[in-house]
Amino acid sequence: MEKHKTYTVSEAIQRLESYCAYQERCHKEVKQKLWDMRMIPEASDQVIHHLLQHNFLNETRFSQAFARGKFRTKKWGKNRIIRELKFREISSFNIKIALQEISESDYYQTFDQLSEKRLSQLTSEENIQRKRKKFADYLLYRGWDSSMVYEKVKELIKY
Repeated sequence: MEKHKTYTVSEAIQRLESYCAYQERCHKEVKQKLWDMRMIPEASDQVIHHLLQHNFLNETRFSQAFARGKFRTKKWGKNRIIRELKFREISSFNIKIALQEISESDYYQTFDQLSEKRLSQLTSEENIQRKRKKFADYLLYRGWDSSMVYEKVKELIKY
């Protein structure tokens, strides 16, 4: 039988302070980390309380950083960002605040750039229907608004 390392509350606090200092974390990730460390619920609550008190753990800050990062680096649309934040059990209040990190002008500009880039990748596709489907699927998967996507399909890929 393999032996698992056990942690005192102060060791767990120390480990999770550096875990949270390395990058923003949500409560769900921290709880999972504590569970992986085999901490009992009472000790976990104590650690989480400490992290919240000392501002290592802040769900609003996490959701804002998440939205900014995924939008800028992965070019995700708002729908995908919302879906991923909900998966991480972020409150709708914090999701709303997070989406304010993305300016309208940046949002539309990024959408246009991404559309142009995707269209240029589809030059080998001869079948117009398939080309339109691939184009739309690509943008929808990344969480862009369906009305924006279908508008762009009509604009860029004509029969």
